[in-house]
Amino acid sequence: MVYDFNTKIENDHLIIGDIDANDLAKEYGTPLYVIDEEKIRDNYNKLYTAFSSKYPDLHMCYAAKANTSLAVMKVLESEGSYIDAVSPGEIYTALLAGYSPDRIVFTGNNVTTEELEYANETGVTINLDSISALERLSTIENTKGKEISFRVNPMVEAGHHEHCITGGPKSKFGIKEDEAVEVYQRAIDLGFKPIGMHSHIGSEILESEPFMLAVETMMDIAGKVHQEIGVDFKFLDFGGGFGIPYEPEEEELDLETFTSDIIALYKSKLEEYDMGSPSMYIEPGRFLVGNSEVLLTRVNTIKQSYRKFAGVDCGFNTLLRPTMYGSYHHIVVANRMNDEPVEKIDVAGNVCESGDLFARDRLMPELEEGDLLAILNAGAYAYTMASQYNSRPRPAEVMVNKEEVDVIRRRESFSDLFNGQHVPTRLLK
Repeated sequence: MVYDFNTKIENDHLIIGDIDANDLAKEYGTPLYVIDEEKIRDNYNKLYTAFSSKYPDLHMCYAAKANTSLAVMKVLESEGSYIDAVSPGEIYTALLAGYSPDRIVFTGNNVTTEELEYANETGVTINLDSISALERLSTIENTKGKEISFRVNPMVEAGHHEHCITGGPKSKFGIKEDEAVEVYQRAIDLGFKPIGMHSHIGSEILESEPFMLAVETMMDIAGKVHQEIGVDFKFLDFGGGFGIPYEPEEEELDLETFTSDIIALYKSKLEEYDMGSPSMYIEPGRFLVGNSEVLLTRVNTIKQSYRKFAGVDCGFNTLLRPTMYGSYHHIVVANRMNDEPVEKIDVAGNVCESGDLFARDRLMPELEEGDLLAILNAGAYAYTMASQYNSRPRPAEVMVNKEEVDVIRRRESFSDLFNGQHVPTRLLK
């Protein structure tokens, strides 16, 4: 079916949870990120059930980089999630959110020795990205006999933008598929115990074909490693990349077909290579949080120039995806939800850059200064990529749970712009 964004409307207003978006904007100001706790829980359970009903030994590792709000991570921890961490900071955040080390998989790239030391000290599962990292890990104390994993590049690529493709011949990630046996053998020779294999091909995948190809390729690599040097895998991790519809005409991911095809292939490959029944790991991020959050922003300027612009009170420092990836985010008028679209208009941010646009030639109702816009599907790679560019403090983020609302990130002030800065004494004379 065609995705309709499942927005709730009451009295012509957008409702988030059970709260009027206009009331939230009035109380907490704009720009404002608003996340719906129930949607996160629903998304998690929908995806987990779709996979685990067909292969019970499943672990979903939330890709923390999608949204590192502690409250979000607490919600997912309570649901039983594991964590996919890509930096020491994400390891630290996950531990702070209550995840035990055995529920955290660290997959860094171009990691420093100091980062490997930290990961080793915390006791998380280390998923190595290069031979260099393997060799340097072996020089760290108390790593002999350590269980480790490797990320392989299955030479399959997918994604909505070239910057989101994480597999294939141009990718910086993972070891080459034809060197996997050699690398796993080297790990054994250095005293490690390899127990896992990982791959990731890209982001915003809405059809099964590329993911199926990646699963097949990685299973063939794992099978070869198992048969040639006897590695018994405890887990096989196929990464994430499961997409959500951003545009009105996009179809939702057909979870039943998607998971049935993947699990059937997984089981057949396990049998083909006599690999037993290792745990299956997946790493959803966007799928869990992407559609759970909106960005509320106020129209402050209607400008008829060579084009018609609606200027709003945030910019790509608040939501970078449209500028960085050319991404589409659906925009609704939160105070006039039932108005029909009648004109094309550019929705422009307040950052001093020509690329600071949320929409170009977007068909919208006739906008007025003071209108409250809701930029939908802003839960993933949104606040987590926000900055203080143009010396603009980052916005607040609130979480709603039905009629309850909590500030989970306070709005920054001007003084926050200077955290960590120091002016040399000689310049103060």
